[in-house]
Amino acid sequence: MIIKDAILHSLDDLKSFANNGQVYDHIVKNNYYKFEHGKTPKATISAQLGEFIRKNDVRVKRVKGKGKNYLYYLSKYEEELNVENISVLIEKDNKLLSSDVAPNLPEVKSYQERDLHKLLSSYLHSQGIFSKTIYHEQSKNNTDNHQKWIHPDIVGIKFLKLSSKVNNAFMKALNKKDAFKFTSYELKKAINTDYELKKSYFQAVSNSSWANYGYLVAFDINSSLMEEIGRLNQSFGIGVIELKSNPYESKVLFHSEYKELDYKTIDKLCKINNSFENFIELTEKILTAQERYVATTEKELKDSCDAIFNSDLEIIEYCNEKNIPSEENGDEI
Repeated sequence: MIIKDAILHSLDDLKSFANNGQVYDHIVKNNYYKFEHGKTPKATISAQLGEFIRKNDVRVKRVKGKGKNYLYYLSKYEEELNVENISVLIEKDNKLLSSDVAPNLPEVKSYQERDLHKLLSSYLHSQGIFSKTIYHEQSKNNTDNHQKWIHPDIVGIKFLKLSSKVNNAFMKALNKKDAFKFTSYELKKAINTDYELKKSYFQAVSNSSWANYGYLVAFDINSSLMEEIGRLNQSFGIGVIELKSNPYESKVLFHSEYKELDYKTIDKLCKINNSFENFIELTEKILTAQERYVATTEKELKDSCDAIFNSDLEIIEYCNEKNIPSEENGDEI
């Protein structure tokens, strides 16, 4: 039995909605397929289930819960499972609730917004950007509603690299602000409605007022909103990035418009948040360091930044552990 037959056989046995983990467990329990070569068999099942949908295989269908969590079933059981009545899956306390959901609908675990930070930091690192999460709950007077939309989720910096050490030093001496660029990132799990878009976008506008560039980043973006996102981008200059489970496949959908730094807001953020202040201090340290100390200072900054992935396998295992939806290609992963 090949892996696709094992999946179909399992869904036929279950006669219910099932996520990739439940399909995998059923396959293993009944010894339908031996995962001899794949190092991450659950990801293999997820990839193959995704293949059924992408190739429009009429035998398998799925329903979408909150975010990008999917439940799969055989189309021949569509009427029996009351699929037409499942229009909204509501997540509450990590449980799916719906008055019309079939009694055998399984629980789907979701991920936290901050679980996405490591994906974003890995993508930014590939673009030569140092990035660090700013924990707003650690700020002074963090219960003040006036400070709610001042903290970026993640702050990033990119240094101008010139081939000549003399030119690097000259640039720093001539105009330090041209030697680096600050970026602010507002990160969301999903943007599915116009209301969510407006709320998230203008939060990004507010939180990035201090930086050279501002971006709204989301893992799941409703494609029907692209025209409105483009209008907002043209009017307010905040860029938009679509984050992927393989972070290196992430896309800048709309670029951010450059603006001068707001030093008063930077000063305010430094006063209320130690992590932000430390990031700024290390930046200043690099810009003022003598050439022989730059590498050491850059390492100090790198060590203080968010963790990144070291391999594709680590990415897949992380997404599985955090229940971040991932559709990888290939027969076995």
